[in-house]
Amino acid sequence: MRFSSLNPRYYQFLPSTSVIPTLTSISKFNKRLSGTPSMSFSSPSSFSPPSSSANSKEAVDDQGLLQVLKYHNQTKHSFTKYARGPHGLDWANQPNPFRRYDSAPLLPLLHFPIDNETVSLSTIDAPLYSSLFLSLPPPKPISKSTISQFFYDSLALSAWKTTGFSTWSLRVNPSSGNLHPTEAYIISPPIESVSDSPFVAHYAPKEHSLELRTKIPSEFFPRFFPHGSFLVGLSSIFWREAWKYGERAFRYCNHDVGHAIAAVTMAAAGLGWDVKLLDGLGYEDLKKIMGLQIFPEFEIPSRAVKGKIPEIEFEHPDCVLLVFPNGIGEFDVNYKELSSSISEFSKLEWKGKPNFLSKEHICWDIIYRTAEVVKKPLTLVHRLLVDPFQRSGLYGEDSYKGFTTRQVVRKRRSAVDMDGVTEIERDVFYQILSHCLPSGCEPREKQKRQLALPFRTLAWDAEVHAALFVHRVAGLPQGLYFLLRNENHLDELKKAMNTDFVWAKPEGCPDDLPLYELFRTDCRRLSKQLSCHQDIASDGCFSLGMLARFQPCLREKGVWMYPRLFWETGVLGQVLYLEAHAVGVSATGIGCFFDDPGDDSLRF
Repeated sequence: MRFSSLNPRYYQFLPSTSVIPTLTSISKFNKRLSGTPSMSFSSPSSFSPPSSSANSKEAVDDQGLLQVLKYHNQTKHSFTKYARGPHGLDWANQPNPFRRYDSAPLLPLLHFPIDNETVSLSTIDAPLYSSLFLSLPPPKPISKSTISQFFYDSLALSAWKTTGFSTWSLRVNPSSGNLHPTEAYIISPPIESVSDSPFVAHYAPKEHSLELRTKIPSEFFPRFFPHGSFLVGLSSIFWREAWKYGERAFRYCNHDVGHAIAAVTMAAAGLGWDVKLLDGLGYEDLKKIMGLQIFPEFEIPSRAVKGKIPEIEFEHPDCVLLVFPNGIGEFDVNYKELSSSISEFSKLEWKGKPNFLSKEHICWDIIYRTAEVVKKPLTLVHRLLVDPFQRSGLYGEDSYKGFTTRQVVRKRRSAVDMDGVTEIERDVFYQILSHCLPSGCEPREKQKRQLALPFRTLAWDAEVHAALFVHRVAGLPQGLYFLLRNENHLDELKKAMNTDFVWAKPEGCPDDLPLYELFRTDCRRLSKQLSCHQDIASDGCFSLGMLARFQPCLREKGVWMYPRLFWETGVLGQVLYLEAHAVGVSATGIGCFFDDPGDDSLRF
């Protein structure tokens, strides 16, 4: 077979994933297509049609777009060369995976059992995983217990592993290389037995505790948000990923943000809470509300340098999520007034000094130049539209093993090997993919708007699709398949891809699942080659790469969509991880893949 590339201005591969079961437990998900971190899904390929309002929206900062394109192209892997990174791992300077704020008061949270057999829990306390995609349970009030559950099931440690003289932790939210660049903060109204005043705290996963950073004005929450709401802030420490992955780390950090967003959304859903990204806020707002102005300004060097550079351990603010009781419709969020109120946070008394993570560093300057140009400005919108919850398709309850949400999210693991033998049934495959759709299963709703769990947290229409390499799905021929997650993109995708692709509905595929068979062939060798020659991509039940609208999206919406495309792949990747465990197999993410050859694979 010969592969030629897609139009690089349109669709591009982001991270990739693979779903493949092992004999002993579970299948694995291989994602691969254009570069993101381990447990990524493919990079964003550009494929979008020119917008009718292109002239007005092309007021995009051309220099910013050029920088993003330079970064994306420079950090691609190819058959002849890998993206720049360290030559070997400097174990003496491996970053500390746990940020702490020295001298900040530590507020311990509660721990909870994972298995129902160990304690009497109602179904409301421990809802079945599959039930959350149909409807959310009644919302619980904010309390020490529910906030503890929320963090325990989203961002906490899930296990400790030991081999030889090495011991390391695993977390509920997966991360590229298990390096965990993502930090989390809670901005909350008063919580009994936690704080008698509204506060900002950093979540310390090793201790499963909150580090109290500051107390905030009492009128903040009643003025801007519905009763029973709180905020979660996410930030990234680029150095943690760059230590291993070099220049490609910016991709991986943002993919991990997506995993964290999905982890937060699923944990909130189990408590009857909805989540929305407050994407009207700008970079400076995010920095002030999380107290990240504590980090000194970082002067970007003109080239990659090595030495003692502690200032690169700063946290880059990514986003703030609003967590609120489900069932609330539209409500006003005056971003101009909210931003003005947040600006006063810099005058508060912030407690704690961030710990140092490494003694020496390598600064990959292109990461920080790119992070600089994709900082989002404040957007002055006045209404936060909360669409009604949209249920996802349920094609067979028998696909799931009766696990509770906590059992799935806390027992999920990244598979390290595939047996090359295990199959999954066709109906199970369809069920997994149904939970990957942004708009749920409403017959009158085309796939486009992000209305279903956990995609409803995101603030834009779906931009990411999945190209699937089916290896061992009983009842389906081996070959290349395509999951269309925004049906408005179909015509342009067909134009961009091989004209010989059949775009046929697979046998037994539900009417509301936009899955297409493109080409029948044994893809195992190809999927292995594209995933940096890793067996794990060919030995599973199926592997996939994520394809995103690229340059058109950045031109229409702004270069700050670049990290958000990776967030979307991370959310999709988290769903695949959870689905794999829920149906009794296992999944993994493949961050190493050959970008342009992945694009080429869609043009036989």
